[in-house]
Amino acid sequence: MSQLGLGMSTVTREPSGRRPGRGGGIAVLVAAVVVVALIGFGLMTVVRWATNKPDYTGSGHGRVTVQINAGDSVTQVGERLASAGVVRSAGAFVDAAGNDPAGGDIRPGTYRMRLQMSAANALDLLLDPASRIASRVLIPEGLRVDQALPILSQATRVQLKDLQALVARPAGLGLPAFAHGNAEGFLFPATYDIDPGSDATSVLVQMVRRFDQAETDTGLLQRANAVHLTPYQVLIVASIVQAEGRTQDFPKIARAILNRLDRGMRLQLNSTVNYVLRNNKLNLSLTDIAVRSPYNTYLVNGLPPGPIDSPGEDAINAVLAPAPGPWLYWVTVDPSTGLTRFTDSYAQFLQYKAELKANGG
Repeated sequence: MSQLGLGMSTVTREPSGRRPGRGGGIAVLVAAVVVVALIGFGLMTVVRWATNKPDYTGSGHGRVTVQINAGDSVTQVGERLASAGVVRSAGAFVDAAGNDPAGGDIRPGTYRMRLQMSAANALDLLLDPASRIASRVLIPEGLRVDQALPILSQATRVQLKDLQALVARPAGLGLPAFAHGNAEGFLFPATYDIDPGSDATSVLVQMVRRFDQAETDTGLLQRANAVHLTPYQVLIVASIVQAEGRTQDFPKIARAILNRLDRGMRLQLNSTVNYVLRNNKLNLSLTDIAVRSPYNTYLVNGLPPGPIDSPGEDAINAVLAPAPGPWLYWVTVDPSTGLTRFTDSYAQFLQYKAELKANGG
């Protein structure tokens, strides 16, 4: 029997083909780098989601407008942007603003933005004046000029001192001739959209022109004579009416004021003294009502020399068409609800004052 194969050694052969060389090592290294990069990107993504600060990339798409209000914090701005679909998270925007020296300089206003922007790109648009559409500002009824100007300045970034200087010398505002150069009462209460770059003159002229519209809408010039007042006196009474009560009570308050004037009574109104004192006290002290001023209707007869605030159209119309009635007195007996009672009896008036005191007034 043949034994030829029993003593032969086993030979291991390499598979056919080229042996590994330098090129294969580079490929392995590149693959490793890619894997590491992917792992790193994944970790960054996980960290962003874990910290609740996911972010979009790029400059976004489409168009959307976002309103930034006066007093909004950076966090509130971020929340507004996230709610509108501009940024992916408020946290990402807060971080972007925190990393930018100008991140706290966002002005109130309405901005043109894009959807799904990176937080950094969104911040850049908010800091770009060209993105800002207009400042929307509400001036409520019944504000004095010195109360309205800071609101305007904050909303528009027009310098307060410039607004104050213009009101002190309002020749360029286009006030009606019967205003006698007094801007009080003629900066009409309304909502205004003020263009970026507006100066003090353009802002205040816009408000005076809105008064001109109200003058036309109410027929102030044509109707004043029917209540035996000049147009300026109508505005003065309207400003008092605005300060003294609720809209539904305006026609009665107007009638009570006119009744006092017809009888030659002093008006003796806290609202006119508050105008002098620049406050809004419900109860005045003896010292308060002794202040020397032509606006102190406890001491002087008739109307004060000018409006004490900027009345709205409801108050103006109430003076031009007051409710019929004999009332001379009114008391807001419940400050929490604004409930106001009217009478022509001084004794009843004192009872109403006692009711007010009992209600914490």
